Amino acid sequence: MTDPRYNLEEKVAHLLRVQDELSDIVAEQAGRIERLERRIEMLMRREAERDLDAGGSVPLADQRPPHW
Repeated sequence: MTDPRYNLEEKVAHLLRVQDELSDIVAEQAGRIERLERRIEMLMRREAERDLDAGGSVPLADQRPPHW
């Protein structure tokens, strides 16, 4: 018959390993989120600069076609 304490130790070891794996995944995702946020900020700044360079006119994508 197996020792109940052995079963508990085995389960705890398994849970600790899973916790470490999940911690690594969360840390990796946090890094990805930070990089994506920086890229979005860069794109937002670039678009704001483009709007300023256009002299405040309506972007072509937002203008009505001439046949309207």
